[in-house]
Amino acid sequence: MKSNIILLGASVSYLGKIRPMNKTEFYTKLLALPNGANNVLYKDKRYLLIKETLLNGKLIKIYAERLDKIDIVSGNYYPTMKGGMLKPCEMSDTKVINFVLHANVL
Repeated sequence: MKSNIILLGASVSYLGKIRPMNKTEFYTKLLALPNGANNVLYKDKRYLLIKETLLNGKLIKIYAERLDKIDIVSGNYYPTMKGGMLKPCEMSDTKVINFVLHANVL
């Protein structure tokens, strides 16, 4: 999956348009993921996704581990900071964004 997303601080360039992350499909899909532990399908592989919404919605944490333990996706999203700020955990922003955009809850 090739990404058309370029991060610019707290803004994102998606298909040539610059806007705050809270105005993107990423944020909409992140909010739509259910809190708690859920099985998801991403790139034809099953992951266990844990999503937590903390601090009255000021922090959204995701951690997903592929069931064969070969891959993880982890990041924190701060919707109230600068129009939305993603802080991935030791991986690229693009990896976390693509996961959120393309993971399907089973």
